[in-house]
Amino acid sequence: MTTAKKEIGAGLRRHIEAISPLTDAEWEFVSRHFTPRKLRKHQYLVQQGDPVPYDFWVVSGLLKAYAVDEDGKEHILQFAMEEWWCTDYHAYQTESKAAIFIDCMEACEVLCLRLRDRETICGQVRAMERFFRIKSNLGYIALQKRIISLLKEPAEERFGNLIRQYPRLAQRVPKKHLAAYLGVSRETLSRLKK
Repeated sequence: MTTAKKEIGAGLRRHIEAISPLTDAEWEFVSRHFTPRKLRKHQYLVQQGDPVPYDFWVVSGLLKAYAVDEDGKEHILQFAMEEWWCTDYHAYQTESKAAIFIDCMEACEVLCLRLRDRETICGQVRAMERFFRIKSNLGYIALQKRIISLLKEPAEERFGNLIRQYPRLAQRVPKKHLAAYLGVSRETLSRLKK
């Protein structure tokens, strides 16, 4: 393994072991199933209508996952920065076509994991099955909270929660994208920032 790949892998191992410790032998087996990939700013990882062979773990950079409506308006589902996972989960799990786009808001480096490789490592390494189960549950909880927030909370509260929960993210994302994520206009976001 190259030094660069070892450094990238060390971050992923720390991320996994924060939930589920691995032996060195288990880590060696797991790490072989991830493929590093570098992308330019504005490059797509996923385009609507294409197959989605990978789940992506962000080593560096910032991703945006979004759907586009009939009027061409973006509806942002997720941002993903360092140590976050991102894909079109329905397409990934069912091996179907993407319903969303994922593109790079910054130059990115990601680790890619194929579904069959994920199944292999979960089948061979019980700690990884536990890791992905817990990550999936936490992701579902976060999504549920986000939906409830969009349905019930005023824009000021949604903005305040975002700033408190993800201050680094709020500093990196342009206003128009933050507004789309929060479900408000740019004008409303400008007012909230004051």
